[in-house]
Amino acid sequence: MSTTQSERLRGLLEPLVSAKDLDLEEIEVSRAGRRRVLRIVVDSDEGVDLDECAELSRAISEKLDETDAMGDGEYQLEVTSPGAERPLTEQRHYLRAVGRLARIQPHEGDELVARVLTVDDEGIDLEVPGVKGRKPTARRLEFARIAKARVEIEFNRKDKKEEEA
Repeated sequence: MSTTQSERLRGLLEPLVSAKDLDLEEIEVSRAGRRRVLRIVVDSDEGVDLDECAELSRAISEKLDETDAMGDGEYQLEVTSPGAERPLTEQRHYLRAVGRLARIQPHEGDELVARVLTVDDEGIDLEVPGVKGRKPTARRLEFARIAKARVEIEFNRKDKKEEEA
């Protein structure tokens, strides 16, 4: 997708997404056979449910029908959430990941898997699990030192409500 089309779509759609108290994370136009697919990724601090995606999809569809932002060709519209293993690229992504495990690749040093404890303007505080019976250790990483980060799926993690009981 051209930068101009991306910027135009973002300018057109961001007010609709913001009106629903959601963040517009990504806009992607790709090909699927002869059709194009317009994929809109949205999120919020509380997450996004299927009903919110459906409601937003209808609003976006109406707005796109009023304009020529997608041109004359056919396209399929998808409105979705970022998914469980989303990349962490913005401070708000890290804030949403507090309490969760993340796989982090620093610019220098080895990759680590650690629990995100707190987030501030400069970086994140982590709890690195202990190895072979050792206690977990605390670690601080500034955002500028992080090359890539992604939430890790945990299948056996207790829910916060279960932990408090």
